[in-house]
Amino acid sequence: MAYELTEQKKVGLGLIGFGLSFSFLGVILYFDRGLLALGNLFWLIGVGLLLGWQSTWRLFTNVNNLKGTVCFVLGLFLIFVRWPIIGIILEMYGCIVLFGGFWSTVKMFLSQIPFVGWMIQYPLTVSNPRQHFPLLSERAFRA
Repeated sequence: MAYELTEQKKVGLGLIGFGLSFSFLGVILYFDRGLLALGNLFWLIGVGLLLGWQSTWRLFTNVNNLKGTVCFVLGLFLIFVRWPIIGIILEMYGCIVLFGGFWSTVKMFLSQIPFVGWMIQYPLTVSNPRQHFPLLSERAFRA
């Protein structure tokens, strides 16, 4: 495997998973401020452990990533001052801008996980729906 996971990086991945889980629960439970704050804290520490503290600092302070950093930090601030809906939207946009260059690396990493890799390699696409769903009526396929 080209990318070795040290113990520190494994802990970082675990914290990122906990952070995403806490944030998801915070959104599901009507934007609970405590869960969202814990999720953000776990996620940030996990990213720091996974990438390394200096690389994380460079990622957030790079001039090209300024828009993503400002959106992420502003979203984090809005969560702490009890505006969680707008805060989450800004954080998600900031994460997409910050980590937009990593999607191919994430896809390669996820493709090595047994079930997830199969889902990524063979996406559900239906080119001819009549072949896959023969019992549907002809009206369903008319434009």
